[in-house]
Amino acid sequence: MIGDSTAWPFGKRNAFLAITVGGSIAGVVALLHACIQSGWDIPLTIAEGLIGAKAEHGGVGTYVLGVFLHFFIAFTAAAVYYTASRRLSFLKQHPLVCGLYYGATVQLVMHLIVFPLCAFHESNPIPIHDLLLGMLYKMVEVGLPISYSVRRFSK
Repeated sequence: MIGDSTAWPFGKRNAFLAITVGGSIAGVVALLHACIQSGWDIPLTIAEGLIGAKAEHGGVGTYVLGVFLHFFIAFTAAAVYYTASRRLSFLKQHPLVCGLYYGATVQLVMHLIVFPLCAFHESNPIPIHDLLLGMLYKMVEVGLPISYSVRRFSK
């Protein structure tokens, strides 16, 4: 029966749906914000993290790679939050506070772990103003869509 959430894979409560919806919304909003703020070549910069400086002058394939990597990160962030919510029920019970905290955490992980490991090896310390502003953006763009999606669609 289609209305029964246990019989239909895209029912009311579903891990796949929670991760897909949260990751998609977070990915679209964050990418649009980055493109509007810094230019539409941001996917080339994202691809540069994997393949190095030659991505800066890449073509359509490099651009698509950057978009793919961006959404891979967004879906991974959603999957991590979903997985954590299986054991930590307060993540589903308090999506506003937990989502804001999670978005800030995602930003810190990106700047403290991911960026130093990238091919472009960002070595300059980020100004505290930029770090805090980035955390604020990720709290709203990434943390909230993921936390509310997990609350809405998970068991």
